[in-house]
Amino acid sequence: MLRLTVQYSTKLRVRPNVAHPKKIKGTYKLLRDLFKSDRLCLTGKYEEDAEVMALWSEDSEYLRNVDTDFAAPLPASVFQDSDERDLSHVSFRIRLLEDKRLIGFGAIHSIEWGNGIGVLSIGIGQTKDRGQGYGTEALNLLLQYAFLELNLHRVGLDVISYNKSAIRLYENAGFVEEGRIREAVYRDNQRYDRIYMGLFRKEWLKK
Repeated sequence: MLRLTVQYSTKLRVRPNVAHPKKIKGTYKLLRDLFKSDRLCLTGKYEEDAEVMALWSEDSEYLRNVDTDFAAPLPASVFQDSDERDLSHVSFRIRLLEDKRLIGFGAIHSIEWGNGIGVLSIGIGQTKDRGQGYGTEALNLLLQYAFLELNLHRVGLDVISYNKSAIRLYENAGFVEEGRIREAVYRDNQRYDRIYMGLFRKEWLKK
């Protein structure tokens, strides 16, 4: 495993509300852990993940909340990510810190480095893991990564108007509605808006 050591000049510029690096034995260690919260961790893919994620795709409620396309169960092969690195996309698996059980996914994608913007996606797979506060913890980790590691200026996302719990989650994190495509999603003989939301780094730092 490649281990990176972060070095700083003697004139360290500290941003407001960002944890100050702590010097340990001649090197600096950031006080923030980019990949861990109290209960969760962000990891790369594990070999067995595809089978678990294929089971998630058998839950129509889950599919209808994370995607605007039609819901359909998918084979494990669909979830076998390529090992090629895509510089416009960073994806994570969301796991319980205690036993590394896979509970969801998260990603910062469609990154435009010149503009400092990206799009966030997140999902919690099983019904039993929703409503436990995991979404809040995972979202905070993803935003911390986007703003402090990738140094993005803005993170955006979109959500279907009937997904009230997700909208509350995003609003509590500081996202604001920036626009919507009216009646863009058709489900059960009803039409719903597709809402676009955004969050600036400076707004996130104030929270």
